Amino acid sequence: MLRSLISILFAVLYLILTLPVLGIITLIHRKDPEKAGRISQVMIRWAFRVLCVLAGIRITAIGQENIPDDRGAVFIGNHRSIYDVIMTYPFMKTMGGYIAKDSIEKVPIFNIWMRYIYCFFLNRNDLKQGMQVILDAIAQVKSGKFVFIFPEGTRNKAESDTPLLEFHEGSFRVATKSGAPIIPVSISNSINIFERHFPWLKATHVIIEFGKPIDPAALSREEKKHVGEYTRKIMTQTLERNASLL
Repeated sequence: MLRSLISILFAVLYLILTLPVLGIITLIHRKDPEKAGRISQVMIRWAFRVLCVLAGIRITAIGQENIPDDRGAVFIGNHRSIYDVIMTYPFMKTMGGYIAKDSIEKVPIFNIWMRYIYCFFLNRNDLKQGMQVILDAIAQVKSGKFVFIFPEGTRNKAESDTPLLEFHEGSFRVATKSGAPIIPVSISNSINIFERHFPWLKATHVIIEFGKPIDPAALSREEKKHVGEYTRKIMTQTLERNASLL
């Protein structure tokens, strides 16, 4: 209970107390979006690290050498908790953001921070808007930034981390059309941080493994047609292997 209250208090105070800074970043953004993005990235990374500490999350990170630091990339993660974004973002080595549900765009102040770190808001009921998000994400990756996608489309509420929900193949167009590598991100045990104990937080050991980059161009014709399923199998094997480390 105490972890939950302290975490909520920190998040609320952070958003309120950094309003003057956000105002300055907004002014900077009008002239230099890249600079505004770098400042926002530093601040959000710090805040997310603090939230992980307050929640009592112990992260074992595997494969950090697979995270590109000099080019755009498409990160593909399984989704079990609202903390999946909070835990993974501090590990990113370049600027970039996540493809999130459009409902998050309605969260005051936080939605501005998300825009400044290059996140996208996807309306799954609007095909035209969805296609535009994909095109914008492709352009972002080509510019050297990352895009992080949860291709299951929603949080997996199953008892265990596997089986994964079906991956939406359309999500992988960002990689296939940009020529960027796919980095599988297998997150184990994150559901035990919050969702399984709602509304309270529980100290939890989480394993995050950043898999070896997948080059879509190097795949066979059949694998290219089903690159989502190809990635899903790799992540399934990783999650099953890492279950013994928890």
